[in-house]
Amino acid sequence: MSIRALPYVLLLGLFFGSSLVVSRFSVGQFAPAAYIGIRMVIASLMSLGLYALVTGRRVPRDPVLWKRAGLLGVFGTAVPMTCVVSSLQYQSSGVASLLLTTGPALTIVLAHWILPDELLNKRKIFGVCLALGGALLLTLSGESGLPNVTRADPKGYLLVVLGMISSSIMIIYARKYLRDYDAFDVGSVRLFATAIAMMPFALLTVGFDLSAVDGAGVAGLLYAAVVGTFLGFMLSFYTIKRFGATPAVMTTYIIPIVAGVGGVLLLDEEITGTMVIGMIVIASGIGLIQEYRRPVGLLRRYPHRGSY
Repeated sequence: MSIRALPYVLLLGLFFGSSLVVSRFSVGQFAPAAYIGIRMVIASLMSLGLYALVTGRRVPRDPVLWKRAGLLGVFGTAVPMTCVVSSLQYQSSGVASLLLTTGPALTIVLAHWILPDELLNKRKIFGVCLALGGALLLTLSGESGLPNVTRADPKGYLLVVLGMISSSIMIIYARKYLRDYDAFDVGSVRLFATAIAMMPFALLTVGFDLSAVDGAGVAGLLYAAVVGTFLGFMLSFYTIKRFGATPAVMTTYIIPIVAGVGGVLLLDEEITGTMVIGMIVIASGIGLIQEYRRPVGLLRRYPHRGSY
């Protein structure tokens, strides 16, 4: 990775990691589905504004792109984001971010069975086992990252796993069906589809009772929508276009640090010895996987990343 990409990697990690901390704060005032729906509408409106401001670009009209990227938005963003944000009711943003770091390992395993050119070998198997072993360590220890909680509610772990499975499947889907489309158009339609899916879902399931939301809650929602979603998406797009996908993958290592430290400073969360060991084990496993990957590989082209 070029040293010139380092500031972008750090900034992306700051955007996505801090967004996770803000999301955990927000679940105390918003129902997760309502929070995500409103957030994605704001981010989508900003994306539409960018289309209007950039000369020569217009919102895609290709029905095939809308169908495929729309599916990616529903199952690659709406479902994972709902699962992860909901999990923050049971565990700290630091623990959630550590579990999410194992996403590339899960994608590698699923790709082995779906993509003929993404087969497992001894090195990748060892890396996957390390990464998933670190997550298993957190799970078996019942680590929550929350003060005065001796053992985490398993619902938090289960929600993150469900979200990662959905996201990993859709990364493979994108690898097969969206690799020849413009990345900005795919990302924008993905945003639009997420907003379109989440608003009626939230209305039908939890409604939009905002009576518990105060000024800090509104500020948190705006921060997550503008910085954690829209600006994060744009910076990620720019970074991939300028430096390739490797810096975006490296962001995976920054997010848990930002989320963990931010959670401690702002939400009175904890960073325990088990969390540190788990992070080292997971990072070692993902590092082995990434070191092996060729520039045209699955994770190089579609790195596992996202804002929560």
